[in-house]
Amino acid sequence: MNTSATPASIVAAGPNADQIDYWNGLAGERWARYQDRLDTMLAPFCDEVLRLAGIKPGTRVMDIGCGCGATTFEAAAKTGTTGRALGVDISGPMVARAKARAAAMGSTAEFMLADAASHDFGAASFDLLISRFGIMFFADPAAAFAHMRQALAPSGRVAFVCWRPMKENGWVSVPLFAALPHLPPMEPPVPGAPGPFALADRDRFRGILKDAGYSGIEIEPFDASLSLGRGEDPLAEALEQTLDIGPLSRALVDQPDDTRARVTEAVREALVKHETNGEIALGGAVWLVSAHA
Repeated sequence: MNTSATPASIVAAGPNADQIDYWNGLAGERWARYQDRLDTMLAPFCDEVLRLAGIKPGTRVMDIGCGCGATTFEAAAKTGTTGRALGVDISGPMVARAKARAAAMGSTAEFMLADAASHDFGAASFDLLISRFGIMFFADPAAAFAHMRQALAPSGRVAFVCWRPMKENGWVSVPLFAALPHLPPMEPPVPGAPGPFALADRDRFRGILKDAGYSGIEIEPFDASLSLGRGEDPLAEALEQTLDIGPLSRALVDQPDDTRARVTEAVREALVKHETNGEIALGGAVWLVSAHA
C-alpha cells in the first residue's frame, strides 16, 4: 500500500463526522505542535501497551488513532523488515507530522489518513491492532470494533490503552475542577459519548468488545505519573499545555478574556501545589486492554 499517495484531507462524513471535523481543526494542529511534550508525558503508557502487544519480527501491525506516530514508530522498529507497521488517524495535521517524522528518521512506519471505523483495509490484513488513546472517539464503538476486527487475521490480537474515569486522572481533574467555578455552567458529559473517557467503564467496554466479536478479553488497570512540566519553568510549561490541550481547552473556546484570565490564575494556583524537584506531575489512570479476534 502506497500511503504517500493517500489524500492530505479527509471529508467529515459518516457517524464520526464531528470527530473528523474537530481533529482537523485547531485541536489537531495543537496536538501536532505539542508532539514532543505529549510523547514524553505519555511515554509510560506507550511502553505498557507495547509490552502488552508483544510485537515480534514479521508482525503486521495497525496503530489505530496513531496521532503523530509515537507507537507506530516503536512498532515498526519491532516488526523489522519482514513485518509492517501502519498508523491510521483522522487528523490531517497529525498524520502530516507523523509522515514528516518518518522521513526524517528513515523509519519504515507507514501512515494513512482514514477513519479506521469504516475504511476497507482488506480482510485478514493485520496480525495485531494497537492503540495508545486512539479508540475512544467512535460514535458507534461496537460497530467500529467489529469493522476493524475484519482486518485481523483469524489468530489476530488487539492491545489498547484508554483512560479510566476522569476523577481518577489528576492530570485532567485537578486543573478542570480549579477552573469550573470561573466558567459558565456546563452540561454534564453524556456517559459513553465520544471523547477521552468514552471507554472508562470497564464493564461497558468489555461488552462492546464482546458484541464486536472479540474473545479472551482482559481489561486491567495501570497507573503512572504524568509530567506536565519540567526544566527551567515547569509551571509555565504545565499551564500552557493544560490550557491548550484536552477537556479544559474545549471549555475555554469562545470565552472572554476576563474569564480566561481568572481560569488561568486558578489553574496556576492548583498546579503549583504539585511541583516537586523542578517538575509538575499528576496521576494518570488507564485500562490496558487485550483480546483475540
